[in-house]
Amino acid sequence: MHKNHQRFTFFSSILLLSMLCGAASAADWTLDNEASQLNFVSIKAGNIAETHTFDELMGHISESGAAELSITLDSVNTAIDIRNERMRTMLFDTASAPKATIKTSIDATMLNDLEPGQSMLTTVEAMLDLSGTQSNITAELQVFKLNASTLLVSTHKPILLNATNLGLEAGVEKLREVAGLPAISLAVPVSFTLLFTAS
Repeated sequence: MHKNHQRFTFFSSILLLSMLCGAASAADWTLDNEASQLNFVSIKAGNIAETHTFDELMGHISESGAAELSITLDSVNTAIDIRNERMRTMLFDTASAPKATIKTSIDATMLNDLEPGQSMLTTVEAMLDLSGTQSNITAELQVFKLNASTLLVSTHKPILLNATNLGLEAGVEKLREVAGLPAISLAVPVSFTLLFTAS
């Protein structure tokens, strides 16, 4: 009887440990804005490229793999105040559309199977909603599990967006005119490094 009780206790402990491990691996993840960065490149006058960023990001990944990134467009940072203001008013119209969102899904099984120190490459289809215009995009991502509670998601290759597809062509033209430039490219490379913590 004593041995049977020990055996039952042992298997109960194993079962409980398995459940706890499963709960830990299938976590919700919350974006750490201070440790994350999203950059985009503008190309003007044919061959002058400048990198800009957004300072305020929010995001999460659910245990099912559903992922969403929200970008506060007013936080655009080009390192020049007047240019920031022009982008807010002429390009993004942040008074009417203050945020851009990207929604996608990451394979939950692959994500939950990652061990600390392991990474995976994955290609996802995402929906970008920017200033009221929705556009489908494809992104190659690298997902790296730094430790049990920290996940790093970054672009494996830059995402190439087109301002025309996003309804921003007229805004780009306004920026070109006010800056007195011969041209501003409608092609915009975007890259990001996002740090998530288990929640």
